[in-house]
Amino acid sequence: MAIVQVPNIIDIEASGFGALAYPIEVGYVLSNGERYCALIRPFEHWTHWSDDAEAVHKIPRQTLLERGKSPSAICCELNEQLQGATVYSDAWVVDKPWLNRLFHDAGIPMQFFISPIELILDERQFEHWPDVRDAVITEHEIERHRASNDAWIIQQTFLRLQQSDITLLRY
Repeated sequence: MAIVQVPNIIDIEASGFGALAYPIEVGYVLSNGERYCALIRPFEHWTHWSDDAEAVHKIPRQTLLERGKSPSAICCELNEQLQGATVYSDAWVVDKPWLNRLFHDAGIPMQFFISPIELILDERQFEHWPDVRDAVITEHEIERHRASNDAWIIQQTFLRLQQSDITLLRY
């Protein structure tokens, strides 16, 4: 019987899709099911905004200014909860730079690791990922495209792709 660890998953929503974009929301789900989500109040020098990105995540910039937490507070919370752990992302190529920008601009070193989910998928799982992800979204009727929801969807997709005769370890 194979043993599979339940991965910690992180997801980031951003102000846009290009190099000028910055993180506006971070969410994660841990291997034990614990969830976290926080809106990020932009630094004054974070000015880029994409209406197309807002149409996806449905978070107006004004909401970030009014209800977002300071980037420093979020970095401290993430470090406290994730210290030394590896979190996985299904969009590592953008999530990693956004996290780097958050921690760099806050002047706080990141004390956890982020890796692409592809590193823990085999070829068959990678091939079936989109269909299984869509099935998870449909079955659970998830409508909001938000960071903690997306992290949960990623984790559930990973688990569903595992063979039925496995033992799950939580870390």
